[in-house]
Amino acid sequence: MSSIPSVALYTGAHLPLFGLGTWTAMNAEELRIALRVALDSGYRLIDTAEFYQNEHVIGEVLEEYFTAGKLRREEVFITTKLPFNSMQPEEAEASIKKQLSSLRLSYIDLYLIHVPCPMKMSGTNAIMRNNLQKNFTSGQFIHEDIEHIDTWRTLEKYYRSGQLRALGVSNFNASQIQSLFDKAEIKPANLQVELHIYWPQHELHELCEKLKMTLTAYAPIGSPGRLTFRPNDNWPIGSPMDDPVVEEMAKRYGKTPAEILLRHLIQRGISVIPKSTNPERVKQNIDIFDFELCTEDQKKLLGIQKRVRLFEFRYAAGNKHYPFDDVDLTKKND
Repeated sequence: MSSIPSVALYTGAHLPLFGLGTWTAMNAEELRIALRVALDSGYRLIDTAEFYQNEHVIGEVLEEYFTAGKLRREEVFITTKLPFNSMQPEEAEASIKKQLSSLRLSYIDLYLIHVPCPMKMSGTNAIMRNNLQKNFTSGQFIHEDIEHIDTWRTLEKYYRSGQLRALGVSNFNASQIQSLFDKAEIKPANLQVELHIYWPQHELHELCEKLKMTLTAYAPIGSPGRLTFRPNDNWPIGSPMDDPVVEEMAKRYGKTPAEILLRHLIQRGISVIPKSTNPERVKQNIDIFDFELCTEDQKKLLGIQKRVRLFEFRYAAGNKHYPFDDVDLTKKND
């Protein structure tokens, strides 16, 4: 079993540098198996979101382990997120209560605003109730005029009550982070963003270090599952695991390309949350603490010039808080 290093949050808590991502993990039985394998293999960070529609499954498995005495609550770090359709203050409060109930927890370790763009579903809510993740497109949304600080005040209330132990944001750009940081009484402790060798986020990393925020990378190996999860999307194409530099290192170190990519980010002090429900892959991904990339190899990976943003959030285009000014919004992408 691996021992997972961590980075300190300013709250005094410690965020593990490695954990299990659960986006697209909507098959309940597959997720239960993967969670048990992960926890038995030494994973101590589980990342989810209300949007993922799987918090209730995670709650069941956590309760199983806590009740059986296999783990104590304080040994597991749970991150979840406020959905974009619950950013009105009263809706945020209702969502937090629902998520605590679904996760069967008295507190959540880290709670993030999932995206900076407040929106509502247009027309009927049937799509939201029936697999929102796979079926939504940009035409199904009505943009809402809500300021981040107004949502944040509700999160601060639950931080003070002890039900949210740390607060943060996801998919925010630098100016949005700085603006919220300046206005917030309880400062954001973490930023979660797409981050990999083709989208290394150097400027955001520097900002987080300046503000004493930790950084979490989603899609750290390139999120290959996105292509099959919603195959009709016009996804930007990029596969960090197939990069020649990564493949060469994998052969030399006797590791998989995924393990090279994960180790690279951990050595940058960035928490990684690769997603898998394949038990063997879950066990394989954590096998990264018996080696280190040398300084020269770290520089090679940092020196890769290819740039691809894999997640463009085009469904939020037109929202006044749309965070990405590098995306060509004239291209069709449902």
